[in-house]
Amino acid sequence: MKLFVVIDCQKDFIDGALGFDGAEKILPGIKAKIKEYKDRGDEVVYTLDTHTEDYLNTQEGKNLPVVHCVKGTEGHALAEELREDLSDCKCFEKPTFGSMDLANHIQQKEYESIELAGLVSNICVISNTVLAKAAAPEAEIIVDRALTDSFDKTLNEYTFEILKGIQVTVK
Repeated sequence: MKLFVVIDCQKDFIDGALGFDGAEKILPGIKAKIKEYKDRGDEVVYTLDTHTEDYLNTQEGKNLPVVHCVKGTEGHALAEELREDLSDCKCFEKPTFGSMDLANHIQQKEYESIELAGLVSNICVISNTVLAKAAAPEAEIIVDRALTDSFDKTLNEYTFEILKGIQVTVK
């Protein structure tokens, strides 16, 4: 079985508090990839960056002082274009960059490959990719660069090079 993980395709990362030009361009490709995986009978899951009103008092909030993805707000919501496609998929809400719950889910199954895509490459995508690699060291871990982006284009490219260095397939 194969797994496709959609990382943090939320309003605040597309056109909200931490949104950036071009973020929305990955959504049609992610939508197509979800369909491809489902049509084959493979598994699709997704993550939601999830914070509370006291975000600015957290370590992350002190280092990234932009309130975003507060549960219950519009910015926390999944991109409208993906809501229907992901409505029957398991969701992992995560209070920080990487999801230990996602890693535990991966560890409990034997995936042939795990593909990740979404936002933001140099923060949450890389964090969850490293966790997937640790949870399933014999699975092929894949990141699709066309379906992964960042507000910082230089760090975006560095991220792909770093991932290659830890034996992640970057396509």
